[in-house]
Amino acid sequence: MILEHKKALVTGSSRGIGRGICEKFLNEGYEVWGLCSKPSSAKDDLEKLAEKNNTTYHEICADVGNAEQVTEVVKNALKEADGFDVLVNNAGITRDGLSFRMKKEDWDDVIRINLTSAFLICQIVSSDMIRRKTGSIINMSSIVGVHGQGGQVNYAASKGGLIAFSKSLAKEVGGRGVRVNCIAPGFIETDMTAVLKPELQQAMIESVPLKRAGITEDIANAALFLASEMSSYITGQVIGVDGGMGA
Repeated sequence: MILEHKKALVTGSSRGIGRGICEKFLNEGYEVWGLCSKPSSAKDDLEKLAEKNNTTYHEICADVGNAEQVTEVVKNALKEADGFDVLVNNAGITRDGLSFRMKKEDWDDVIRINLTSAFLICQIVSSDMIRRKTGSIINMSSIVGVHGQGGQVNYAASKGGLIAFSKSLAKEVGGRGVRVNCIAPGFIETDMTAVLKPELQQAMIESVPLKRAGITEDIANAALFLASEMSSYITGQVIGVDGGMGA
């Protein structure tokens, strides 16, 4: 167990990639605080998994798009945990549409939830990590944040902004023993991609050199690596987990 006796905060924890990361960390002995927008159906399963691995799962709830609410909840969790060893900013949404038809609220919502929330949470958690001179921050970007995608200008801007934010933060906190990196997933099987038309899913898979969609465990494995001391000399990087799509 390479993460045993350590503590993590994971946002967007109730499903998809976030839940997969929580499961991976719990299996490795981590104590996990999972942040989601409302009480989730995943809570019971994650608590049972934690018990099986002699650790604890804490579900906390806040709207990450509400600055005051998420700030209060994260500060309380940080106090309860007495510091986090790892922070994973994974919460995110899409509001797709062509730019010339996009409503301003769809732009604002995506930027606020995908990017501003990461800034606010990092501000709180990184300050404590700096004080303790240790920590790993993992921000969930996307292949779209690296290469762009038509019909997703808001999402691409939020995820590209998250990369620039992470690289800058890495330079600020590296001298205090805190690492900051991004994961950029490609086409991953989640609830978000399941709603796509089958022909579009197949077209996406055909564009992947490995000729398959990724699964949440692929992303969780990368998060485990970045969370652990195995990546102790890695910071300010974007790790593409995309089956070669971004090559």
